[in-house]
Amino acid sequence: MLNRTDLRGRVPSPVELRATLPRAEIDVDAVLHQVRPLVEAVRDRGAEAALEYTERFDRVRPERVRVPAAELGRALAELDPAVREALEESITRARAVHADQRRADVTTRVADGGTVTERWVPVARVGLYAPGGLAVYPSSVVMNVVPAQAAGVGSLVVCSPPQAEFGGLPHPTILAAAALLGVDEVWAVGGAQAVALLGYGGTDTDGEPLEPVDMVTGPGNIYLTAAKRMLRGVIGIDSEAGPTEIAILADDTADPAHVAADLVSQAEHDTLAASVLVTTSEALADAVDAELERRVAATKHTERVSEALRGKQSGTVLVATVDDGLRVVDAYAAEHLEIQTTDARTVAARVRNAGAVFVGPYAPVSLGDYCAGSNHVLPTGGSARHSAGLSVQSFLRGIHVVDYSAGALREVAGKVVSLAEAEDLPAHGEAVTARFPEAAR
Repeated sequence: MLNRTDLRGRVPSPVELRATLPRAEIDVDAVLHQVRPLVEAVRDRGAEAALEYTERFDRVRPERVRVPAAELGRALAELDPAVREALEESITRARAVHADQRRADVTTRVADGGTVTERWVPVARVGLYAPGGLAVYPSSVVMNVVPAQAAGVGSLVVCSPPQAEFGGLPHPTILAAAALLGVDEVWAVGGAQAVALLGYGGTDTDGEPLEPVDMVTGPGNIYLTAAKRMLRGVIGIDSEAGPTEIAILADDTADPAHVAADLVSQAEHDTLAASVLVTTSEALADAVDAELERRVAATKHTERVSEALRGKQSGTVLVATVDDGLRVVDAYAAEHLEIQTTDARTVAARVRNAGAVFVGPYAPVSLGDYCAGSNHVLPTGGSARHSAGLSVQSFLRGIHVVDYSAGALREVAGKVVSLAEAEDLPAHGEAVTARFPEAAR
């Protein structure tokens, strides 16, 4: 069922691999011309423009952008008890993991009377996006809010598209998740217009201010991503997220039913979702294909899953050895990487490029999506080679505080002057010597 690439004769160089391996082709630049007028309209006319675009794209126009607090409470009160219990467990585990990520301020004594302190300061206000397209993602509310709260962000607003079937409110499970997390500000706006309104702010239909944010995080479609790109600089962003992806490195010890189930689970997200198997075993590849035929026919979203698995972004890569497989998955730099091999923990420790690594047969990606405690907002499209997933650090800024006494500055003054003159910036040196006029005479 999956397209195959056979690399058992020779594993190409990283450059060749990047061109050879399955990958979704997403051209954000191609939609910028469509998104620009929308962003500019929201910049100029605020909430009114955002609601107009919401009516056009989501076929519903909320009475106001901000969701009334009573609706959050009602959604939580009416939430299925089993879902509430699961969300509470997800929150508890995520908070445990993210609490350990908080950095402490560090002061370094450079010289007598001279110190540099790195202070970690949270972003003041953050907009957190929860998609509402093919699926509903209360888990994304958890994954965005928990690290922001752990970082000490003081003001949070969750954005999610309004739903016609819920009277122009975001999905009630999204509202309930926000309420469980103690977030009382939710905006019923989605897509590129949500990013624009978060970036520029405005006035709601009832006259209440919609304060702009300093940073926007959370995944969305290509139009939302284009808006993030356009507003970068006006706001900080976490990443330009592309279609979701899974890679599985497996040998002949892997259970084909496990592998197939995990590939299907990722393909369920989107027709552009990437499901890639890298294996040393042709027999496993054949068995996985057979399992996929059975599972795809039986799954709820058969058409979506089938299209994703047959797309050019998905496939099986045959390799001669696990070492070769490691070279392949490092070049691919998957958002989610599963290791299903002999001694999987040792193999996983050698991985350098992945958003998150799932070790062995009992750590499927879906565990990480919900209840592992890890964060599921992860780098896509190969950006795991240089970027990390969402964490407490995403919401912190390191500020260097330089504190020197007169003696400490005098000690290094000559070296500052020498470097300033070497760069032909004499005034830089004079800014130091001006503090010691007796030395200049």
